[in-house]
Amino acid sequence: MCESRKPKLPNYDSPSELKSFLDFSGLGMQKKFGQNFLTDRNTRNALLSFLKIKEGTRVWEVGAGLGAMTELLLQRGANLTAFEIDKGFSKLLKFFFTGQNKFRLVEGDVQKTWKVEIKERGKPEIFFGNLPYNIALDLISSIIEQEVIFDSMLITVQKEAAERIIAKPGNKNYTVLSVLCSVFYECKIVKTIPASSFWPKPNVESAAVLFTPKKDFPAGRDFILFIKTVKALFSSRRKTVKNNLSAWLKSNGFTCTAEEVLKTCGLNENLRAENLSLYDFLSLSNIIAKTRTEGFAKAEY
Repeated sequence: MCESRKPKLPNYDSPSELKSFLDFSGLGMQKKFGQNFLTDRNTRNALLSFLKIKEGTRVWEVGAGLGAMTELLLQRGANLTAFEIDKGFSKLLKFFFTGQNKFRLVEGDVQKTWKVEIKERGKPEIFFGNLPYNIALDLISSIIEQEVIFDSMLITVQKEAAERIIAKPGNKNYTVLSVLCSVFYECKIVKTIPASSFWPKPNVESAAVLFTPKKDFPAGRDFILFIKTVKALFSSRRKTVKNNLSAWLKSNGFTCTAEEVLKTCGLNENLRAENLSLYDFLSLSNIIAKTRTEGFAKAEY
């Protein structure tokens, strides 16, 4: 299609114009994808201010939508790979941006495509996305469990999800995700975004979380075992770590007992998972890993 016939970018600041544009394009909002457009220009610019984007910086944008952030990222010189699941939006994104040599589009479910993208092209420096709640937590967990560490990661999620990500021990929001995120990253809510900044207006506030890699990562003998240990201890939040750990060790054929492991780590068996620090979880999984290979008598942390 010739350049003169390409449509202008929609007015990303106007909900009414976006609605008219979607109606004209024959597109509807897909509730199953959790679609909401960030229509506040100041917020869009504020989000980009947290990212150190230089000419040629490789960036992933997850959930590109109609391209509001895509446009700004490209203007700043990003070498951009955009992920979009909605077929109609993907068609428009290609229409708007394919002529730009620093733009690539990956169509489909990012949960199924991101690993392939890393395998074929390597990881980017920056991960950026406005993630719907229905995929946010699973996607973040999956990335961390694969030990993929970006130079910077900025995600916008429902505030409830953001509070889980940054939660510390003793907080009611402290979960498996909180622990996993703290292995490689310092996580901080850098901006709270009111529902009025989006169209359609969601029922809850959102928050932008900045993930900054730690300079030194805590050492673990077996990262997969560590993840399994964390999940096992959180499996029944109201039960003590002794009860959860005991059930998990028995069901997985370990010969050591929960009492032995907890005593070796110097942990009170009546604690609950929400009271344990990252280093407590690492200590537990390291001891379990050693007992598996050396027997309990030689397992000293």
